[in-house]
Amino acid sequence: MASVAIAAMAISSCTEDTEEIGHSLTSEADRLDFSNAIFYAKSNTYVADSVMTRQSYTYLGRVIDPETQTEVNSCFTTQFYLLPNITIPTKYITSKENNEIIADSCDIIMYLTDSFYSKDNLAATQMNVRELDSPVEEDMRYYSNFDHTPFIRKDGKGVDVKHMFTYTNQTDASSDRAKSTYLNNIRIPLNMAYVSKTGQSYKNYGTYILRKLIEYQDNGHSTLPNTWVFTHNICPGMAFDVTDGYGFHAAFTDIGLRIYYNVTRPDTAYKAALILSATPEIMQTITVKNDRQALKALAAETGHTYLKSPAGLFTEVKFPVAELWKNHENDSLIGAKITFQRMNNKQDDERSFSQPTSIMMVMKDSLKTFFEKSKVPDGRTSYYTSFNSTYNTYSFSNISNLLTRLWKMKKKYAAQDPTWNDPESDHYKVMLIPVSYGTSSTSSSSISWMGHDLSLSSTRLVGGDTPIELNVVYAKFKK
Repeated sequence: MASVAIAAMAISSCTEDTEEIGHSLTSEADRLDFSNAIFYAKSNTYVADSVMTRQSYTYLGRVIDPETQTEVNSCFTTQFYLLPNITIPTKYITSKENNEIIADSCDIIMYLTDSFYSKDNLAATQMNVRELDSPVEEDMRYYSNFDHTPFIRKDGKGVDVKHMFTYTNQTDASSDRAKSTYLNNIRIPLNMAYVSKTGQSYKNYGTYILRKLIEYQDNGHSTLPNTWVFTHNICPGMAFDVTDGYGFHAAFTDIGLRIYYNVTRPDTAYKAALILSATPEIMQTITVKNDRQALKALAAETGHTYLKSPAGLFTEVKFPVAELWKNHENDSLIGAKITFQRMNNKQDDERSFSQPTSIMMVMKDSLKTFFEKSKVPDGRTSYYTSFNSTYNTYSFSNISNLLTRLWKMKKKYAAQDPTWNDPESDHYKVMLIPVSYGTSSTSSSSISWMGHDLSLSSTRLVGGDTPIELNVVYAKFKK
């Protein structure tokens, strides 16, 4: 019966009589009886307290949400790591002062994705980059309400840079920005004097890092320190916050801490760069600040529900599980399709957030563990779908496995747990959540990770006071 589920759903979506479906799909020996039914699910808006911030990108920005006229602020921390098996050519370095090795210069380069709103690409924004006093440890799960303030170095001598920038990098020539190979970036110089936590002074932060690495290398190590040693003993990481200006919000795909020095060998001379990378492979946290009261006001609206990111609003859906099996106790549910119709924006504002590109459906009581255990949709208890711009919808083509699972759990646990007999119970609820995901290198259709969407997105779905159609198909063998 499972093998004909997709075909049955396709046929059941038509208006033609389905009386002969069994004859057309099976042989005389094992013909099936099919039947169709329509039920109705209920939905409401759910205010997310916080979300786990496992992501492939970090996010930074501060904007005014046109829907609520309140601020949305994203900031982050990151560590840096060294590529393995790297050595520093100490005896050939010619960048020196007082016979001690120095870094000629040092900066942070941040590569970013498309801007939130292109007409704000030249709006001045101020970023504050501050050194952490201690690393954010990896053995904990971090959510979007994480406060990194206690981790900031507070003696006033560490890295604490206020950097003005625009989304369009005006320090790069327009001819360079016009090239197809150009990657938009923000560069933050770190060339001011630096004092370590032990009180030792250095020409700049790059000089401090370079000497510490050489010191480690000269102490009998064949390579530079691993990430744990580096973050706990040399560079705990940096925090990035927007402190002035509105209109900038972007994802950063790669961040590098670059240290430059000169090398002169017997046969050549060149300027070398030691690059420390900040990528999802090492510890990063993302913090999102929303106006909770404004989100609650949206959630209280009737006639529709919301999907809103980052860390904003989900849509909660309740299925009539007991009704589905009334008079169908001996049938198999082989198809169940539900479609959520998107409503167009109420605001005529160029800065309105776009609709989420992808959303996930997951059982409400599994919401936290899904992300904490780094799961991906399995087609049984969780599903994902993409926005259909042609029909302005999000559609889940077959969630029969999920509904069947809930029915079996009801039968198994109802006797000892009365909540399974309550149709309003959270047992029968799922969440619709804006998500982002990545695919494996071998298959564009194989999801390798999935996380909460932390970009700017918002949309309304038909729901609330308006029930949502759930189209189902049953099958059973003829006697």
